[in-house]
Amino acid sequence: MPIVPSRLAFADDGTPWSELFGDVYHSASGAVGQAQHVFLAGNDLPRRWRGRQRFVVLETGFGLGLNFLATWAAWRDDPQRCARLHFVSCELHPFHAEDLARLHARWPEFEALARALRANWPELTPGVHRLHLDDERVTLTLYFGDARDGLAQLALRADALYLDGFSPSRNPELWSPRIFHLLARLAAPAATLATWSVAGEVREGLRRAGFEVEKAPGFGGKRQMLRGRRAASAEEAAPEADSGRRALVIGAGIAGTAVAERLAARGWQVHLIDAADGVGEGASGNHAGVLRPLPSLDDNRMSRLTRAGTLYGWAHIARLAAKGHPVRAEATGVLHLARDDRQLEKMQAVVERLALPPTHLRFVTAAEASRLAGWPVPLGGWWFAGSGWVQPPSLCAANLAAGGAAISRHFGCRVARLERRGDDWYALGADGSALVSAPVAILAAGAAVRDFAQAQGLPVVSARGQVSLLAAQDGSAPRVVVCRGGYVSPAIDGLRCAGATFSVDDDEPSLRNADHAENLDKLEAMLPGYASGLDPARLGGRVGFRPASPDRLPLVGAVPRAVPIDPATPLHAIARVPGLHVMAGFGARGLVWSALAGELLTSQLEGDPLPLSRDLAEAVDPARFVLRPPSTRGIDE
Repeated sequence: MPIVPSRLAFADDGTPWSELFGDVYHSASGAVGQAQHVFLAGNDLPRRWRGRQRFVVLETGFGLGLNFLATWAAWRDDPQRCARLHFVSCELHPFHAEDLARLHARWPEFEALARALRANWPELTPGVHRLHLDDERVTLTLYFGDARDGLAQLALRADALYLDGFSPSRNPELWSPRIFHLLARLAAPAATLATWSVAGEVREGLRRAGFEVEKAPGFGGKRQMLRGRRAASAEEAAPEADSGRRALVIGAGIAGTAVAERLAARGWQVHLIDAADGVGEGASGNHAGVLRPLPSLDDNRMSRLTRAGTLYGWAHIARLAAKGHPVRAEATGVLHLARDDRQLEKMQAVVERLALPPTHLRFVTAAEASRLAGWPVPLGGWWFAGSGWVQPPSLCAANLAAGGAAISRHFGCRVARLERRGDDWYALGADGSALVSAPVAILAAGAAVRDFAQAQGLPVVSARGQVSLLAAQDGSAPRVVVCRGGYVSPAIDGLRCAGATFSVDDDEPSLRNADHAENLDKLEAMLPGYASGLDPARLGGRVGFRPASPDRLPLVGAVPRAVPIDPATPLHAIARVPGLHVMAGFGARGLVWSALAGELLTSQLEGDPLPLSRDLAEAVDPARFVLRPPSTRGIDE
């Protein structure tokens, strides 16, 4: 469902007002006082987060973000604070950042925090958005959409619940029995809750969902508020698990460096191993690749995953640059041209149905497409203004640099096999000697993950891809990325990248003139007349072997055991190989998925709230093929 942003409005007394719900965003007695009295004190914070490695707050309505800012400020002011604060919130009608700036100006005590929040504010697109703040010690996970859908799809264990929506009479859906039962499912043992509402249906609904509730003195003009707790059984009240926070990652390409950087950011010690002499020398070594989404009329899994990966990927690149590790990348915009009139109509329908922000996706005519490309084209298509090109080796290097001393590099080391000894995985060389060991092992070696006995059941195939390099003057057309069956980049260091071929189980490592000719045919179809006079035999290029999966989605998560299983078994109940995980199957979309996949796998290992909805996390779970035997027929890009 498209996101309809909130409009800035005020009640007669100046309190921010929602025209959609006909209610105020906070008490007229003061937003900060309400946040501190009702939600922080009502959940016994900051006392309850002290001494914890992680504390998770779940909120039903983000609104102006004041509860988050007040919680963040209290966490910063507490010398005994938990190591990491996760704040998760749903919002059906988020504000634009410009409107938030006007609203936040009313609370100068939050100026620095509010500015950081707005600087990281995501595109107003549906789904889960993850923001890393305060040197990544504070994580804000936002679900833009109906809270009934969001709470059903979020994956987390909340320690404190903030029930803060518009009044039950104005917004009854947010105070429904379904909402209360979804909150109970997401609540950790002994989780607490707080809300300003003491309506009888709210108290009874929470009790029926399994919460013990009581009235407490309210704030401002409200005489009472509500506090509650989910009773914990003895078997539930377990201490936080300690994984040892040590991992070995096999593969130093896009996937391996992405997860290594994410683990290092959480305080893990990582051994990164690769047979090559440096990072990004395999399939991740191309001169330039494209980082952009792939929309669909029904907003299917591919559409939502590529949108989430694109938004998180560009935010990740910005974070790396802010830390002093710039990536060779530029959001020049990506122009995706239609093949014919029929596809053009469908592309326009996709834009109209999804109604995404025009800064993310909009439809362009042939005339505008020609202007954007700097070259006459017969048809228009999609324009992704916030997307562009990335040089993969530079992203790999920046990931590694950001990880610093937490990532130990082991280049020129070929891992012959993995072996489990006690609680550790050992990476063994060809002579049987142990190279490195750790409790957690992550296979991120592209198509070579099939070479490990423990992962031979994973349906990863090798797809040969050849790109062609064309000499080009910097600033020459096209100055944006153009796609249609293939892609062509702007001139980067005097070279333009065009491609790419995609050939499954083709192990030829040398450049082929026939593949150059295929790339030139794609280029000519995109930009008529552009390839005229170019000789395939005189082109440079590069061959890489990319790991692809039968359903074109990546494999991210714990490796399933190779044992017979009832097809009716729930995905989460499938037995896994202890401590062994995989990141593979990216196909031609390594740039799109690597950063988000690294964050997903790290969150799974840490027990953090996931950065994706449940259905998308399940869509990339390697165990899906245990329940649905794969076929490699029809794999293409």
